Amino acid sequence: MDKILSVKNLTVRFGGLYACRDIAFSIERGSVFALIGPNGAGKTSLVNALTGVYRTENGATAVYRDRNGKQHELIGRRPDQIVRLGVVRSFQNLGLFRHMTTVDNLLLGRYVHQRTGMVAAALRLPRVVREEIRQRAVIDEIIDLLRVREYRDEPVGSLPYGVQKRIELGRLLAMEPDLLLLDEPMAGMTIDEKKEMLTFVLRARRLLDMTIMLIEHDMPVVMSVADHVLAVSSGEWLAEGTPSQIQSNKAVIEAYLGTDS
Repeated sequence: MDKILSVKNLTVRFGGLYACRDIAFSIERGSVFALIGPNGAGKTSLVNALTGVYRTENGATAVYRDRNGKQHELIGRRPDQIVRLGVVRSFQNLGLFRHMTTVDNLLLGRYVHQRTGMVAAALRLPRVVREEIRQRAVIDEIIDLLRVREYRDEPVGSLPYGVQKRIELGRLLAMEPDLLLLDEPMAGMTIDEKKEMLTFVLRARRLLDMTIMLIEHDMPVVMSVADHVLAVSSGEWLAEGTPSQIQSNKAVIEAYLGTDS
């Protein structure tokens, strides 16, 4: 199988505290890979390490293989460099600009694909106008994919929470991810909003040919969509396998529910 990401010896330490310790795993291209664990298990720290937000200890490797088969070491790169390679991540909290419209928030995701400089933009040269038309055409496709056209020109701060989360997903899609890391994309949603969001995530994955790494606490959601699951606890590898294997794993059950003394 074609591995899009191979991680070995990933360790993140803050003083004497290990957020992640010797984590190793790989993700198959085109799959939905779920990362689960109790609160404080080190899930977000792991994603932060993969995307250049946290520094790792010596010996860590995270090799990303792009659509052309070229390999790139993610460890040691800046977050913006990693995004430009095709590895895009979300954050747990909404990062939208509430006073800006839906379309303007989505256009912010196109910065990695802009081909004109600040001087040319200030002068409104013809190539700048052509570039803007091209970028807006891409955004219009995302608007239709996520079915938010009725909110196109509305300030996002006035929209329902579930719609805002959908627009945030749209901004990530605007970056044209090859590997999309979603950190609790359905947090704070109602059951109906989760179902709707999940539909759009899977639709985008299929239409845009993405691989997804998903952090999610809702186990029914994880088990219904994941091809492979990695469970971590206290910053360490706990178990790995198919959803059915993880559901019946005693170590995973104990990590979530505890043991009877």
